[in-house]
Amino acid sequence: MSKKRLPPLNWLRSFEASARHLNFTLAATELNLTQAAISQQVKGLETQLGATLFKRLPRGLELTDAGKSYLPPVRDAIERLAAVTDEIFGQGVAKAVTVKVNLVFFTHWLAPRLHRFYALHPDVRLNFPSSIWIEERKWDSDMDIRHGLGNWQGLTSERLTWDHLVPVCGHNVNGKAPPAHIGQLADYTLLHVAGYKEGWGYWLSQSGNDDLVIASHVHFDTLISALQMASLGHGIALGRTSLISNLLQSQLLIAPFAEQFATQEAFYLVYPSQHSISHNAEKFRAWLVQEAIDAHLNS
Repeated sequence: MSKKRLPPLNWLRSFEASARHLNFTLAATELNLTQAAISQQVKGLETQLGATLFKRLPRGLELTDAGKSYLPPVRDAIERLAAVTDEIFGQGVAKAVTVKVNLVFFTHWLAPRLHRFYALHPDVRLNFPSSIWIEERKWDSDMDIRHGLGNWQGLTSERLTWDHLVPVCGHNVNGKAPPAHIGQLADYTLLHVAGYKEGWGYWLSQSGNDDLVIASHVHFDTLISALQMASLGHGIALGRTSLISNLLQSQLLIAPFAEQFATQEAFYLVYPSQHSISHNAEKFRAWLVQEAIDAHLNS
């Protein structure tokens, strides 16, 4: 059957209900229609298909062979459509909180802590679409977790991290040992990440090495890529302390220098100032902010 000949959904619903009850009157009661309307819709479906779906008997209906063959896929299609509709637009969605989040923050900071939120609020559903340095956009989430200075116009910002910048690398970098002092960075590949205003240039300036001529550079659009490349020995990345503590403890990364410098940039939880957030979103907001405070005090 071509797309243009796809029967109307109300005809299919009338057929499915009639086939289930084998009675037009009972189908009409279920669908809140008249018996005549159900009969007319089924007749319209049979006309479009060019086949008889029911045998009209004195005491009810009986499916023809064509009706028996057609019923399973029709029933399956209606049930699937109902399930998807409920999943996307049903009452359960009202409990879902959508938080657009930077991937590296989610992977290295938020995900390891989420079990504590679910233990407190098992009834709250959370959705986490990722974002990469998009600030000017149509607002389509309950909250965002962004990196910057916390000064987004029209948005309330609550700080989540207080970071120092730390060069990190693997135990072997570009086929040789990690640098022993900052001056040796000139012979290594530096891994840069777009979107951070305080990056390698800032760190080198703070350390008094802004005139250092670096051998090579590789650029990424997310820190998670740079950290992965660093762990594999492809260069030296500039980590944020809130994101790399587990990587350092597990020895996936090492910090070759003692020097580290505070950054004014941070991750923030943001949401529109002019709109109140939902009850479930407030549960997540309160939990996340307290987790951030506790992490900062214990660092």
